Amino acid sequence: MTYDPDRHATLLADYCVAAQPGDRVLVSASTLALPLVEALHRTLLQRGARPVIRLSYPGQVEDVQRYASDAVLDTLHPGDVDDARAFDASIRILTPTPSAPGLDPQRAARYRAGQAPISPSRLHPRWNLTLYPTEEGARAAGMTLAEYEDFVAKAMFLDAPNPVARWGEVRAFQARLIDRLSRADEVRLTTAAGTDLRLSVKGRSWSNSDAKRNMPSGEVFTAPLETSANGTVTFDVPTLYEGVLVRGVTLTFRDGEVTDATASEGQDVLHAALQTDRGARFLGELGIGTNAGIQQPSMNILFDEKIGGTVHLAVGQAYPENGGTNTSALHWDMILDLRQGGRMQLDGEDFQVDGQFVESAVH
Repeated sequence: MTYDPDRHATLLADYCVAAQPGDRVLVSASTLALPLVEALHRTLLQRGARPVIRLSYPGQVEDVQRYASDAVLDTLHPGDVDDARAFDASIRILTPTPSAPGLDPQRAARYRAGQAPISPSRLHPRWNLTLYPTEEGARAAGMTLAEYEDFVAKAMFLDAPNPVARWGEVRAFQARLIDRLSRADEVRLTTAAGTDLRLSVKGRSWSNSDAKRNMPSGEVFTAPLETSANGTVTFDVPTLYEGVLVRGVTLTFRDGEVTDATASEGQDVLHAALQTDRGARFLGELGIGTNAGIQQPSMNILFDEKIGGTVHLAVGQAYPENGGTNTSALHWDMILDLRQGGRMQLDGEDFQVDGQFVESAVH
């Protein structure tokens, strides 16, 4: 399977944001994604939409974080807010790039906080975050570019005769999981490596993430009760955060709040992120990955949190539609692999063992 920007663009325009005649659609991307940007621009025009292309150069955000004055770093111009509100839908295309050396984690956290009011998830009901495969993405994943393009295509089901139908199958499977999860109160996560964490999801709704907002997707998620998390969790899948490798994160929770945080690598970034604001020390999300097309980490959270047989927890912002009330400029997903010695229980009953759902959970 060779990655096809035109096939990707069709899936984004028709399925992810359902572009309609007259829609003003924001497409934001690095110049590294030009093949997909061009294909998406043509596709949106063919649908009668009004695409607005916003290109950035690789490293542009890092330059803002490094050189901007305090006022520019921390606040938005009113015109930026008005502009962001004037779109009917938005598509943001990620392009993995080499990490920028010497960035101050505190300034990066301040920039995120300043940009929060124009987050697409806050402004537009139709938004999507996707990725264009680059050489750097392949390098980070330990693949050749051809292998990485194949990996990306399969994760999005672009290799299927009908990608939309495949995402429909994912939606139906996840609906069966949600039927059981919606009746749960306590969730307990344990691993052979020492994780033992309990939290409550009682009364919270679950979202069926079928790639409308993230392409690829394949997860169900909710917002845990804000003060319910107790115990310790060690995340065994490394991630890149703000371009910095963070590995071996262990968080200890007491009544919902992170009381201790360590990392074998990238601890300064971890601590800076948790100091973003008050809400950064509480959980905003519990997610369960189901994408069978993703079976190995690629050092990109958009893909890695969807790996079948994993769960992820996010510190920071919760999604209000799930009933969550935690607010933060931070939303950082960290991944726990359950495929070797892991267990997820709902009110004391096995729901997932060694990365496999028990039969009663899916029927």
